[in-house]
Amino acid sequence: MTTAADILALATAKGVMIATAESCTGGLISGALTDIAGSSAMFDRGFVTYSNAAKTDLLGVPAAMIAAHGAVSEDVAAAMAQGALARSAAQIAVSVTGVAGPGGSDAKPEGMVCFGVATAQGVQVETVQFGAIGRANVRAKTVEHALGMIAAALTAI
Repeated sequence: MTTAADILALATAKGVMIATAESCTGGLISGALTDIAGSSAMFDRGFVTYSNAAKTDLLGVPAAMIAAHGAVSEDVAAAMAQGALARSAAQIAVSVTGVAGPGGSDAKPEGMVCFGVATAQGVQVETVQFGAIGRANVRAKTVEHALGMIAAALTAI
């Protein structure tokens, strides 16, 4: 499991800054990254864009994209990550949008989370289904997975 301390060491060694764009985690990824002394060397900023309007206003996600695909989609996750990268001094931006629960639908069940990671080389997206494991657990698993994606992006730079 990748820890925020691992990311701090990798990012600092490479001189890379990180930004986050979070929906279902409400800032927990930013919190994990900034929980460590010295994190200002690698953390630029975090966007908590819980509402669709915030995704559009702060990250530039087209409202038409949200209407067409829904906020919980790989398209929106990609746009969120790209928006955070463009609106920060970071070289890596991670985004998350999902259904933490309770609830969901057949198409977008509880525990479904879409992730995006943007760098100058492009954006990667993936969807993970954590299952109906409870809101707190979905959010914790989302933070853990996002940290792993950041670490992978750091090793690729």
